[in-house]
Amino acid sequence: MTTSLRRRTEFHTLTVAHVERLCDDAVAVTFDVPADVADQYDFRAGQSLTLRRIIDGRDERRSYSICAVVGSKPRIGVREVPGGAFSPWLVHEVRPGDQIEVLPPTGDFTPDLTPARHVLLAAGSGITPVMSIVSSVLQDPAASAVVLYGNRRTNTVMFADELADLKDRFTARMELVHVLSREPREAELFTGRLDGDKLRTLLPLLLTVSEVDHWWLCGPFGMVTDARQVLKDLGVPRERVHFELFYVEDTPPEQVHHKDPVTAGPSAEVTVRLDGRTTTAVVPRDTTLLEGAQRVRPDLPFACKGGVCGTCRAKVISGKVHMRRNFALEDAEVEAGFVVTCQTVATSGAVEVDFDQ
Repeated sequence: MTTSLRRRTEFHTLTVAHVERLCDDAVAVTFDVPADVADQYDFRAGQSLTLRRIIDGRDERRSYSICAVVGSKPRIGVREVPGGAFSPWLVHEVRPGDQIEVLPPTGDFTPDLTPARHVLLAAGSGITPVMSIVSSVLQDPAASAVVLYGNRRTNTVMFADELADLKDRFTARMELVHVLSREPREAELFTGRLDGDKLRTLLPLLLTVSEVDHWWLCGPFGMVTDARQVLKDLGVPRERVHFELFYVEDTPPEQVHHKDPVTAGPSAEVTVRLDGRTTTAVVPRDTTLLEGAQRVRPDLPFACKGGVCGTCRAKVISGKVHMRRNFALEDAEVEAGFVVTCQTVATSGAVEVDFDQ
């Protein structure tokens, strides 16, 4: 198995070094990494870590963005999801010294750290990868950044002090704008939601749109969609706009169908390749490739199973498929044949997918 393949699929036990309270329902968790796997946890700005926990015999995994500057210990930001199986445990129970199974960093929501002008739009917990990106790009004295951050109220702002410290440290090269939807600001301009109308008003007042090299969007589906449309209307080239979704509003995942190994109805012979090993399973056509193939390959990578994180990304080598929804892959990746397998079903009698590409 090559190093690049191990980085995607092998969990290691990391020790919690520090837990920092960000606000009532959010924390930052920093990990110590053993020396023998330290190179595997070198991360790029904007990447994420997938954590694993066995709950009542179930393998539960969640992906959380890294919120640390490149070169430091890996640290994730976590906001509690009420009733969730994972985030309440991290926010309220995890303490320094606890050990957690963690995959090496993954993700392509990453800058190349060359000198550039960046604008970062975030809402809620979407600030987590933005913290890593902005703190990393500003290490270059020729780079600049504008951070536009939307929240409900002042007491729900994650990383408020760290953002203020960054602004103080890089006064000449960083602008920071907070917009609150449920708490009046002194200026009406900074009150409300970061929707299309607000962005059309704010952006031309804050900056010269044509001079921005890279736009980074992270937050709820509605904000990201509105921002992409506004930037398109303003003539921003698509390749300059990078986005990541933290959750999807009003579009719940399609129900995952759990089937017994022997099923009636149409099925497909699905061949999966991972870590250089090929395995074949018969999968009902109304069951996703990931869910069906996990019966014979429980080591297949996954996190959210909602088409958002991209952890289960694979390339379709042969056969026909239908991807029900996708909020993780760029258009170019889809055109090249990549899918999120947690949202993809077979539409032909035989399908082959490669997780190693």
